[in-house]
Amino acid sequence: MKHHQEMAHAFELFLQDRETNALHPSEIAYLLKKLRKRDPEAFLATLGKIPSDILGEVLLELPEDAKDAAIGHIPSQELAAAIDDLESDDATELVEDIQAFDQEKSQAVLEHLDEEYQEDIEKLSRYENDQAGGWMQTELFDATLDETLQSSIERFRRLKAEGELHNIYQVYIVNEKRRLIAAIALENLILYDFSKTYRQILENKEFRSVEATEDIHKVASMFEQYDLAVLPVVDWQGRLVGRITSDDIYDLIEERATEQIYNLAGVNDDAEYEERFFGIFKKRSAWLFVNLLTAILASWVIGLFDETLAAFIPLAILMPIVASMGGNAGTQTLTVMVRRLALGEIDGENARAAMQKEVGVASLNGLLFAVVMGVIALVWFSSAMLGVVIGAAMLINLLIAGFFGAAIPLILRRLQIDPAVGSTVLLTTATDVFGFLSFLGLAKLFLV
Repeated sequence: MKHHQEMAHAFELFLQDRETNALHPSEIAYLLKKLRKRDPEAFLATLGKIPSDILGEVLLELPEDAKDAAIGHIPSQELAAAIDDLESDDATELVEDIQAFDQEKSQAVLEHLDEEYQEDIEKLSRYENDQAGGWMQTELFDATLDETLQSSIERFRRLKAEGELHNIYQVYIVNEKRRLIAAIALENLILYDFSKTYRQILENKEFRSVEATEDIHKVASMFEQYDLAVLPVVDWQGRLVGRITSDDIYDLIEERATEQIYNLAGVNDDAEYEERFFGIFKKRSAWLFVNLLTAILASWVIGLFDETLAAFIPLAILMPIVASMGGNAGTQTLTVMVRRLALGEIDGENARAAMQKEVGVASLNGLLFAVVMGVIALVWFSSAMLGVVIGAAMLINLLIAGFFGAAIPLILRRLQIDPAVGSTVLLTTATDVFGFLSFLGLAKLFLV
């Protein structure tokens, strides 16, 4: 009850004092998510109290299950009003969410929007999610070569006052065919004589742009490399069609990082947003089943040496150490490689060098811990040969861990599969199987 009262009070403060921006849309979404878990009816009732000018932003901040419930409850006309207050890229995203939930409702929502906005959304929807065009917005400020700075600034002031433009960083100069000629930061614009045209003030300065069909991850690398706040987007003919801002790139990086972390663990990130217990269970159990099969394979290898284990009990005591060290060393290498691949630091030219580096590090670690474990086995069981066997097995398994930890992501990338998907399962299989095989095989040759 206390939590209900706190959330209700927070919403009341917001609704009563809009001018002070009491709550950010992300904060409202957070409170709505908590409210829905405790009282679904109150959640739906509260949606109707949120003003349309921020409702779209709130909906985009909600998790998928809560967003679907909200879309199903809010009338089409209200959804259209909320979309109308969003920037084109966010509007397109929300329309696509509505379409995924209910195509008929999506069509009804679009019919309430003006034709120009419908065209913008339709244009952006044509691009794939991994293309720059799928992340751009069409709201931007441009000027022609023969327009005076004074005229363009007055136009900019009017558009800003009408709420047509937000977060503008640059003015883009285009020719009569809308081909992008130059980009001037607004902070630099005040240095020029306002009575002159853009043609008169333009200098041969380089500016960066990106084609709408470019891979969005390469675009993200450009933002990082050049510390960009915004990047203009052009079509194949060089005509200005939109821009990508840094806040969208931050969302992309967060989305990619979340996906990588889930994939490394064999967990479906979409499934984690499902409310249904059974849905999450089903998604996770699939990879656990694969892991079970690989564990059976490792156990089968151990079974090949059952007589060796029975004849020399210390092998059973030391065996988990070899597998554990190999698994941890491989995970270190795997994590580094997946991260570097995700950031675009590894390509066809330096892949071999990156792999050699990781195998080299694994070799040095193998030598170090081979000596350490050999001495421990000698002192523990008073057997020099046992120390030699486990030392050699440790060296072999850490080499294998380094090799497969580096090779698996590269192979998956070559096969156009996310390098993180299933990597840990494949790596664990390699280190367990080869670790047990090398340790017990050497033991059978030299100890039994």
